[in-house]
Amino acid sequence: MAALRSFLRIAGAAALIAASTLAAHSGAGIEVVMNQAKIVKLSRAADTIVIGNPAIADAAVQDGTTIVLTGKGFGVTNLVVLDETGAPIVDEQVTVTRQTTSSVRIYRRANLQTLSCTPYCENSYKTDAERESDMALGASQ
Repeated sequence: MAALRSFLRIAGAAALIAASTLAAHSGAGIEVVMNQAKIVKLSRAADTIVIGNPAIADAAVQDGTTIVLTGKGFGVTNLVVLDETGAPIVDEQVTVTRQTTSSVRIYRRANLQTLSCTPYCENSYKTDAERESDMALGASQ
């Protein structure tokens, strides 16, 4: 019985460690809100910047050590920044999400409407990527 209790304690501790590791990795990467920019500071000057899917995010160089990421479409892509020797400075996953604060989504069967509620709810501006995303959501329901 004592061996079983020890095993259960060890298994419980292992599960706790695994859960905390998953939680730590789930927040990894860079999150950008659609139609907004996020500044990425680099440890040294960049020479090459690559965005895996430019339909999802765009990178603009502010100066040698500052990049401005802009969310263009919903989804996940990656950002790779290399220095002049080709050594990686940044290799991160970029996730572009919808702003959920101060907005409301109304579903009417296959129709979807997004309202910006700051402070009154009004139709919000939609980019082509948002319209495509909304159509895909409507088609999957």
